[in-house]
Amino acid sequence: MQKLYDEVGSLDRRCYEELFLTEDILMEHAAEGMANFIRQKFAKGSKVCVVVGSGNNGADGIALARLLHGDYEVTLLHAKEPKSPMAQLQKKRVDALSIPTTQTLPQQTDILVEAIVGTGFNGTLNEALTQLIAAMNASSAYKIACDTPTPGFLAQTTLTMGALKKSLFLDARKDAVGEIKVLDLGISRKLYEASETAWHLLEIDDIKLPHRKQEDSHKGSYGHTVVLAGEKLGAAVLCASAALRFGSGLVSLVGFENEQTLHIPHTLMYAHALPKNTTAIALGMGLGNEFSEDELFGFLDNELPLLIDADLFHSQTVCTLLERKNIILTPHPREFVSLLRLTELADITVEELQAKRFDYVERFCKAYPHATLLLKGANVLIGQGETYFVNPHGSSKLAKGGSGDVLAGLVVSLLAQGYTTLEAALNASLAHTLLAKNYKGADFSLTPDDLIEGIGNL
Repeated sequence: MQKLYDEVGSLDRRCYEELFLTEDILMEHAAEGMANFIRQKFAKGSKVCVVVGSGNNGADGIALARLLHGDYEVTLLHAKEPKSPMAQLQKKRVDALSIPTTQTLPQQTDILVEAIVGTGFNGTLNEALTQLIAAMNASSAYKIACDTPTPGFLAQTTLTMGALKKSLFLDARKDAVGEIKVLDLGISRKLYEASETAWHLLEIDDIKLPHRKQEDSHKGSYGHTVVLAGEKLGAAVLCASAALRFGSGLVSLVGFENEQTLHIPHTLMYAHALPKNTTAIALGMGLGNEFSEDELFGFLDNELPLLIDADLFHSQTVCTLLERKNIILTPHPREFVSLLRLTELADITVEELQAKRFDYVERFCKAYPHATLLLKGANVLIGQGETYFVNPHGSSKLAKGGSGDVLAGLVVSLLAQGYTTLEAALNASLAHTLLAKNYKGADFSLTPDDLIEGIGNL
């Protein structure tokens, strides 16, 4: 698990004020980190073009050009003339070495380093810069972003300075950042990241699977998951099947019998009422209008852990259910926008949500601190109270109907087995993304059944 920061300016200032490190020293270490990455990956003599802007991000790039000059065939392209004091200082240093500059992007280069604007950029690019970035993207060179990709640039690797920034993990940036590596700035990363932060990045090694350590046990020892079966029975079956495969000792579908229910898998039980030994409930997936509100609350007249998904995020009923103590919500962006509207926390579009995902997750979790929120997306966000996590390990393999039903099954299975709501959300999310990562077929071919089948090999 790694720390995630809104900004690192305060961390830099601590280095200046308490550790007597200068801005110049930090910049030299940043440039050296980038240079070492290139030295390890590319042979001496390779062609490097560094495209720089006017601020300190550009200054990092100019310093990198100086460090590589002599061993590599380096060219500097000033997308903007240096304006910050550090950019002007670094330019004096490269000018003293007569490093070649160009006004146009080289047609042939092995490595392309983009250092135009940094994390503090909030504006829009002019037409000339937009065209330059398009030309950079079209280049066959290996593309590296300095600290954070300039909007529109598609990096294969982002070399970020000092610590991880939340902005690198917006959904819209997933295709832009490529592989992310953190560079030290003159002290160890552990010492640089001295201040606490509410956000953390999950790693695959953080997963805690429900392995069975006690031999003297029986099916009742591992919980009884109940999934309310609605109009689209298939969604409930996927959820229930995933719950069973992920360790729940018993799994029941609960609802009204019809022709569909005659064909449910033989491994799942079916009931009209909530079993007395139920330990967790999931509802919402494929629910439709199967139950009246009275019938629904009849199943929920208890304090059992509850997972809410899908259809319920478009119903006022969810506001009443939010009064429960042990509750997990697993919306995708459109469902979360509806939930924000129903709870009167915000009236926004999906596009507005995606631009400020972190902010709206925090807003919801602070309003409902007892609830655990799992917001689906290219990067999954999980929050409870004032503690938040990002799971960056998902992939487009999961962009298939039913994947969310499987995730719900993983979550509710862990709830049934005694995990807290936050533990269930974190570990089920990691398992879900790991299942997709482990899938060996074509990236377009993954199905919910493949995910369920893969659970046995986690």
